[in-house]
Amino acid sequence: MNANGRTSWRVTGVHAGTCNCIWSCPCQFNALPDKGYCEAILAWQINDGHFGETSLDGVRFGFAVHWPGAIHDGNGTRQCVVDEGASGEQRKIMEELLAGKHGGAYFEVFSVVCPNDRDPISAPIELEVDREARHARLSLGGVGESSIQPIVNPEIGPDEHRVRIDLPNGFEYKQAEIANSVSWTVASGDPLAFSHENTYAQLYEFDWSNA
Repeated sequence: MNANGRTSWRVTGVHAGTCNCIWSCPCQFNALPDKGYCEAILAWQINDGHFGETSLDGVRFGFAVHWPGAIHDGNGTRQCVVDEGASGEQRKIMEELLAGKHGGAYFEVFSVVCPNDRDPISAPIELEVDREARHARLSLGGVGESSIQPIVNPEIGPDEHRVRIDLPNGFEYKQAEIANSVSWTVASGDPLAFSHENTYAQLYEFDWSNA
């Protein structure tokens, strides 16, 4: 138990995600989304993790989400997915974490701004992340998928344009590699039905807990 009487947990691993904003996603700078609304697909892989005595090593999870306005204004609709390779106990834990029931800034914040949560589903999640090369691929079962590549300089051709965002006090990440989501789709029923090309993508390592 932690100081708040909750079961202690910690998860570390890698993430890839994309939203419909331009490459310099305004949310990272406390600004409004450039299109007035936000749509995203996000996935994580826990490389080392535990919830109490239960190991969460290797568990993957993610969600597709739509907000009609800025994220902080809430009213989001979200479809959470836990990889089908998770055990029944691991799946239950991840569903409760995603619902914000056991603390942790990221999980709590996003559970609040997504009041229209659909029932979580179990499905195969594929996630390949190479942060150094800024390449990634993610697939959340039949919910959606994204292909991520480096940003290319539009003026001088094939040269890659490397950008990072540092958030020393960030609760989601401390440093993210920024890339280009070449194409991505979500097909999980309105309003979670959309497709985009050449939008913001982020790749980062995470270290979350309820300590």
